[in-house]
This record gives sequence, structure tokens and C-alpha cells, in this order.
Amino acid sequence: MGYRHKLQYTIRNISPLLDRALRQKATRTKKSLNEVALEALAKGAGVTEELEKHRDLDHFFGSWIQDNAIETALSAQRKIDKDLWK
Repeated sequence: MGYRHKLQYTIRNISPLLDRALRQKATRTKKSLNEVALEALAKGAGVTEELEKHRDLDHFFGSWIQDNAIETALSAQRKIDKDLWK
């Protein structure tokens, strides 16, 4: 976030509807309730780009550039040594 110290908040009067939605999202995304709530606050405040964390490789899709040196190195690794598989 860019802050030296992480700040702590206490938020009161959460509606049952919001609580249920946050808890369902936490379960569905396998994240903590705190993490889901922070993401919702960041999105509402318009600072999601700054806080966005990638937990997968989606941002790499479509970024591969053909490189003959890489292809040569990978092809050597793709050869199966039949003696090792006996």
C-alpha cells in the first residue's frame, strides 16, 4: 500500500446482506473475510489497481513471444529417455 504502518479499522453496523455477501465471496474465492472486505473497500474507494495482487497466471495469457533459442532449449527438455521409463 505504500504506508509504513498498516492501519487498523473497526467497522460497525454491517448489514446482514453485506455480511452474507462478503462471507460467500470469501468462501467462493478461498480468501479470508478480511481480505475480501479490504478488496471491497479498495474497489469502492477506486484504488484497486494500486492494491491488486495476482494469485494466478492470467496476466501472462497472450504474452508469449516466439523465440527460437527458447524453443531449442525446450525441445531438448521434451525428449523422453526410454531407458528411464523401463
